[in-house]
Amino acid sequence: MNSEPATGEEMTETLAAWEISAGLTAYDAAVARMQERVAAISQGKAEELVWLVEHPPLYTEGTSAKLEDLQDPSRFPTFKAGRGGQWTYHGPGQRVAYVMLDLTRPHGSVGARDVRCYVAGLERWVIETLKEFGVRGEIREGRVGIWVAQPDGREEKIGAIGVRVSRWVTWHGLALNVAPDLSHFTGIVPCGIAEHGVTSLAALGVQAGMVDVDAALKRNWSKIFG
Repeated sequence: MNSEPATGEEMTETLAAWEISAGLTAYDAAVARMQERVAAISQGKAEELVWLVEHPPLYTEGTSAKLEDLQDPSRFPTFKAGRGGQWTYHGPGQRVAYVMLDLTRPHGSVGARDVRCYVAGLERWVIETLKEFGVRGEIREGRVGIWVAQPDGREEKIGAIGVRVSRWVTWHGLALNVAPDLSHFTGIVPCGIAEHGVTSLAALGVQAGMVDVDAALKRNWSKIFG
């Protein structure tokens, strides 16, 4: 798994190390690495980390997932994620950001030991990032994640959020749809919400590559997390 560590200047600006993994990262390997890093952070032996990856096509099962929402169990591998939330798809063309922060201290506008504020911070981070591409991301009461309102009144999800906190260190994070194959989402009821669809930057007509999105995520990180 090749990684591209951030420079020291970026680490100072974001107060966390950054890594961007090339290619597709196996999901079980990602979870194992997060577990190891979270333990090290909680012991004061490692820096906080924002880790950007892409996965091969797969479905992950959150702690609130319903079995009947996995509509095509033979389509892609499935994994118990151990995070909050329900069923989520990951695959090529989707930027997954795994965020490992020590919540015993504040991070910008996110207060210490405030998980709700942290999740809201992740939402704002995506919303600010989408603004750079002319897309208005919105939040909805009772629906975690980032939504786009279409001209015909439809609402479609462009960013999913699912987190876990262990000894006040966060892991898992968010998934932003850049240009994934949206038909892959049909094997599940994404996040348990059947009445709304999913979208991506590409589906909205935004011709942005992963490098462009990564740069925007880095630029907007400090607006929220200091």
